[in-house]
Amino acid sequence: MIHPFTISVDESTLADLRSRLAKTRWPDQIANEKWEMGTNEAYLQELCTYWQQQFDWLKQEAYLNTFAHFKTEIDDIGIHFIHQKGKGKTSFPLLLIHGYPDSFFRFHKLIPLLTEADEEGFSFDVVVPSMPGYGFSGIPAEEGMDPKKMADLFARLMVDELGYDEFFAHGGDWGGSITEQLALYHDDHLHAIHLTDLPFHHTLEQPDDASDAEKKFFEKIQKWQRTEGAYSMIQATKPQSLAYSLTDSPAGLAAWLIEKFYAWSDNGGNLENAFTKDELLTNLTIYWVTRTSNSSMRLYYEAIKSIMAATYNPLIKYNPFDKTGKKTAVPAGFTFFPKDISAPPRELVERYFTIERWNEISSGGHFAAMEQPQALADEIRQFFKGIHQSKSE
Repeated sequence: MIHPFTISVDESTLADLRSRLAKTRWPDQIANEKWEMGTNEAYLQELCTYWQQQFDWLKQEAYLNTFAHFKTEIDDIGIHFIHQKGKGKTSFPLLLIHGYPDSFFRFHKLIPLLTEADEEGFSFDVVVPSMPGYGFSGIPAEEGMDPKKMADLFARLMVDELGYDEFFAHGGDWGGSITEQLALYHDDHLHAIHLTDLPFHHTLEQPDDASDAEKKFFEKIQKWQRTEGAYSMIQATKPQSLAYSLTDSPAGLAAWLIEKFYAWSDNGGNLENAFTKDELLTNLTIYWVTRTSNSSMRLYYEAIKSIMAATYNPLIKYNPFDKTGKKTAVPAGFTFFPKDISAPPRELVERYFTIERWNEISSGGHFAAMEQPQALADEIRQFFKGIHQSKSE
């Protein structure tokens, strides 16, 4: 049963956070001005000092609570979500799915842009869930919470819990992987999907008949995996070992997460060209107070395990990705931002998606909803509005 939810963090939790920040033991550092060895110590110290002494979580909490938050339970897992109704005469349901290392907060700038009515009175009823194991959703107590399972849960949230028989879906990072699973397994409820990247499992194996452009792309991906992808391998194989330090040390958590915000955003070498300290710390505090560093990383372990089973053990009793590699017929729109992790050629994406919109934006990165919210909102609105109108004719 759906019930309203208000974010409220105990003062004792916040006091403990400040105490731990004050007692941080700092490592040495050699060079690293450009974050080439990981998170720059001088910036991290500056950020953690601000987190301890100046950051106002209660102000951010009050802001977050201006959105309409709810909770429900599906298959014994609690699902937290924002459900913000559109203001237009015609308002179509839109599911927005975040990724890692962000949270539902990824979409805080996008929600008001999409719920506003355009000149023709078209808007969206926006639904933003926290993925299981993230934010204020429940932490899975058993293995098996992979992207397909999350897609099943979100389809039931939209259809069974909220009563939307048809909806749109958008995602990036893990949100893109989950959105693809929605299109593969729940196409009877999806009008169209929009993504900002190619779901990562499609980059794990080069097609036998790869074009020259595809071969170049896979060469770049292999280089990226060797130079930037170690975090993913750790989280996909031994997340528990890393979780102890991230759960115990807020400075350690900050170092692990903000390095990705630095590396994957269009910041010109200055992280705060893309995000304010308050934005970075609001996302970090959500991870800290919910103790979800471990459960969020575990999604990598679950997904890789499922993909390997689907690839190498096709006769297992339950194949969690039995449609992996198949092309979905659901209309798909793609918007790419130049500082994102990768830029796949169109012919590779067309192997798996029925592309009806393809656009490349001149600035922005992996966290486009935070970096370039207006550009992304315009892309989403134009694509989904066109799909809706064509189906209504």
